[in-house]
Amino acid sequence: MRFIPAAAAAIAFTAVLLPATAHAAPTHARHREADQTVTLPVREALTHIAVADEDRTGYQRSAFKHWVDADRDGCSTRAEVLKSEAVTAPEQGPRCALSGGQWYSPYDDRYIQGPTGLDIDHLVPLAEAWDSGASTWSAAEREAYANDLGDDRALIAVSAASNRSKADQDPTTWMPPAEGYRCQYATDWIADKLRWSLNLDEDEKTTLTDILARCSNVPITVTLAR
Repeated sequence: MRFIPAAAAAIAFTAVLLPATAHAAPTHARHREADQTVTLPVREALTHIAVADEDRTGYQRSAFKHWVDADRDGCSTRAEVLKSEAVTAPEQGPRCALSGGQWYSPYDDRYIQGPTGLDIDHLVPLAEAWDSGASTWSAAEREAYANDLGDDRALIAVSAASNRSKADQDPTTWMPPAEGYRCQYATDWIADKLRWSLNLDEDEKTTLTDILARCSNVPITVTLAR
């Protein structure tokens, strides 16, 4: 099981069902508490995310400290994700060195043997998060985002090739090569943006709307991180 970092450890999972009506006030316009959990259909969730232009001014990857060892058990966030998502558990050596094991990379629908062929992807990339609101966050909030073990959708072990193909792109310019995973990817993208109160730009929202039109309107549950 993944460790939930200190920033998320105090979250109380109290269910809050937002009314799925045209008259409901958008979530981003409400006072939001970090202990709120929202459950609503994904198409409705998309409408609860603010739309704003993106701005990458001042972005540096180093503004998001990672990978940390939040629980001080000797394993970094990267290792925690690898252990959590392994199909076949790796062996763990001194200083949490991992060897062996097997993982499934949903982006490109393939199995990876051993941890060296894997990257840990920030579902919503760090640069995209910066563009979408994280530029105004504190250093502690950015560190919590970069090491988010409080929601299994936030960080995902995938093939290094697929992660580097994606880089810092959003769904307007990159979707997983595995077409059967695209509905899940779009749904998780929306959940991650809603969780962290990040914005969408107009093109991003249009693209996600178009994708969801071909997908089941599944309910998603998100515990707000901020």
